[in-house]
Amino acid sequence: MRKIFLSPALIFILLLCFYACQNQEQDQTEKPVETQVVKTCDKECLKGFVDKYMDAMLAKTPSETIFSKDCIFTENGVRLPLGEEGLWSSMVGKGSYKFYVPDIETMQIGFFGTAREEAQNEGAAPSPVSIALRLKIVDGLISEAEQLVIRPESNLLNPGAERGPSSAELIEKMGEELGNPHPVYLEVIPENERPSREEMIKTANYYFSGMQKNDGKGVDGTGTYPFTDDCERYENGGRATNVPLAEGQEMPDPLKETVYSSHWGCKQQFESGLIYFVTRIRDRRFVAVDREHGIVFSFCFFDHAAGDSRKFTTPDGRSAIEGPSEPWTWQVAELFKVEKGKIRRIEAILQRSPYGMNSGWSTFEDGMSDKIQIIK
Repeated sequence: MRKIFLSPALIFILLLCFYACQNQEQDQTEKPVETQVVKTCDKECLKGFVDKYMDAMLAKTPSETIFSKDCIFTENGVRLPLGEEGLWSSMVGKGSYKFYVPDIETMQIGFFGTAREEAQNEGAAPSPVSIALRLKIVDGLISEAEQLVIRPESNLLNPGAERGPSSAELIEKMGEELGNPHPVYLEVIPENERPSREEMIKTANYYFSGMQKNDGKGVDGTGTYPFTDDCERYENGGRATNVPLAEGQEMPDPLKETVYSSHWGCKQQFESGLIYFVTRIRDRRFVAVDREHGIVFSFCFFDHAAGDSRKFTTPDGRSAIEGPSEPWTWQVAELFKVEKGKIRRIEAILQRSPYGMNSGWSTFEDGMSDKIQIIK
């Protein structure tokens, strides 16, 4: 029988291999594979985040159970410390209007609503404000909060001066009279008729493209604008289309007038070619889409360049001078009801902002562009 002798060097190498294998097995058992748990929300969950947000703003307590530690917050295009400034500082109550646009595909939600802000004078009724809001939810927490707050015009030199109804008061009245929100927005689109979110955004964007330097020739020269015959538009709670005529008043002819009229319908206003003074609609940020109900929520800016842009000739030869005589920008949040490739209803909340204002979420280039931006 032959004996096998192992050299000390070989024994040492074998022992090293043995202990290496043992350590590797131990590491594999002691270190479980890390997995990232992504928390998702259904529509009711997303609506709940808006309610929690409004409650937190009223209480002035941005809890870490609701907000991420690095949550970004803007109001009216300006980034501010979350929980310390803007409406977070001055809110004293909630309003009655609530319109939610949940987007479960992007974990974002849009919201139109009203609130109450501290009155100028002690003992006076709180000041009503309207609010357009976008929240982004990541891992069960709010990571982005973007809000547009429309306040009544204030006269600091004469706080007691009488003022007209605010946008919030008009919006709440609209909700009381027509629905909160309007029944059209609650109608469900049959599943087999629902376009993709991209197609819905494309249809909503036709509104902006058709209004920018409006020439009456249709979107991109197609000869038509994608509005239903019963399309309505409301701005800051006020009717902007199909306004009833006063007794004895005749309907202005959109093919003869030189100033566009709120008595006309959506399509008539665009076909008149008299909205040319809207020189640019930019920073078109589409932030939420509810495919079930056919709703698109967007933020954007309407620029009026003034100067020579106010003076134009319609395609049929009418000379017109329209629009502000000074450079003017509207900061806008807009909701569209889209059905079968057409726009049926529009609601907007808007205010004047510094000319050329940025949203606070876009680069300078994107902020000045009229391209579609789909925010996810």
